[in-house]
Amino acid sequence: MNLDLSTAATSAPIPVPEPGLTPDQLFDRAIALRPKLRQQQDDAEERGCYAPDIHQAFLQAGFYRITQPRLFGGYEFDLATFYRLIVEVSRGHPAAGWCLSLGASHAYVVGSHWPAQAQRELFGADGHFIAPHRPATMGTLRPVAGGYILNGQWNYCSGIPYATHLLCGALLDAPSGPRSGGARQVVVPRAAFQVLDDWGGDRTLGMRASGSNSARVTDAFVPDHMAVRLDWMAARPDGMEHGTPGTRLHANPMYLGRMMGPYHCSLVAPVVGAAWAALDEFETLMPANRSLADPSLPWADHPDYLRPFGQALAMTEAAETILLGVAQRYMDYCRRWQRDRTPISVEDNLRLWALAQQAGGLGRQAVELLFQNALSAPTRKASRLQRYFRDVAMYNSHVSAQQLNHATYVARAHFGRPTGFRGLAP
Repeated sequence: MNLDLSTAATSAPIPVPEPGLTPDQLFDRAIALRPKLRQQQDDAEERGCYAPDIHQAFLQAGFYRITQPRLFGGYEFDLATFYRLIVEVSRGHPAAGWCLSLGASHAYVVGSHWPAQAQRELFGADGHFIAPHRPATMGTLRPVAGGYILNGQWNYCSGIPYATHLLCGALLDAPSGPRSGGARQVVVPRAAFQVLDDWGGDRTLGMRASGSNSARVTDAFVPDHMAVRLDWMAARPDGMEHGTPGTRLHANPMYLGRMMGPYHCSLVAPVVGAAWAALDEFETLMPANRSLADPSLPWADHPDYLRPFGQALAMTEAAETILLGVAQRYMDYCRRWQRDRTPISVEDNLRLWALAQQAGGLGRQAVELLFQNALSAPTRKASRLQRYFRDVAMYNSHVSAQQLNHATYVARAHFGRPTGFRGLAP
């Protein structure tokens, strides 16, 4: 049975800037920006994020609105469109792609899980919304009349330099009563948080332009409707019967918002872009360098260099195929839920996450293979290949990218055992 998810909007929609915009036009705009992104890589690393003129180009191109609900001025394209766009941007500069990905991807989360009143206020009069999400409960919420007082400091808020808002996790600080215990995810506006100067330059090994600064909030009031309890992996399948605020408001099953596969894809897309960027860089070396084993041959004619290039090319194409496949499988699950209310299970969520990890691992290995086979020249400072190597190393250290650790949770879910995974418990 095909169930109607529609809910009448209580106020007029926000017009989208370009009603006829297509995904292909988005991709073309990202490709056109690639030379400028590459030219500005050094400055972006020192600054800690992409330049204001790049931000303006992203704004005008519509990159921040890809998965934002159409009711609130977004294009409401599917997740595969968003990830493909991030791959193209990251091919110009992976860390810039990471900054964009983590700033632009959470309109989809708000559109899924926050109530209609909150969405209307957050997207505002013109639909301009950029927000990182730091779900770790690094803050506290003290209940007061009509809401909470939020305090805390969140590190690694990737995408925050140009943010209009911050999504973050906090523990309830109340000994008793209906609002005691547990955690909430909250949204605060730019005026409520301070961006700390702790990113960029040589503070980190890689992703130096990812805008992953810390943010501090001091005594900010958060209205009740801006604080939600998220069931991250549908641990309670019966709780999915009526969908989410987003499925009811936007009539789009994408806004079911089971996030763990999509969340990791937001990290993997820049890594796939880094692999393509590394291939581009290695390709420039192929006709210009001579083989040590046979100086009469350029790299482009010697198997010692053709072999790693061909292998890296296959790995990169496989990584991108998996990435987009995760997005497609997620949408298949959402449409299945729309059709017959089959829940997206804990195992479904964990396996999507694990599949995305495989894509990230292949992209990282492709960059490492090219870096190793380009010999010593790319180890010099400001080498693009060295930068891409450092950037994927940062991904490899991310807590969400630990494939062997995560495999245990996948297997436990498959065999019907409690996963023991409590890191994102509501």
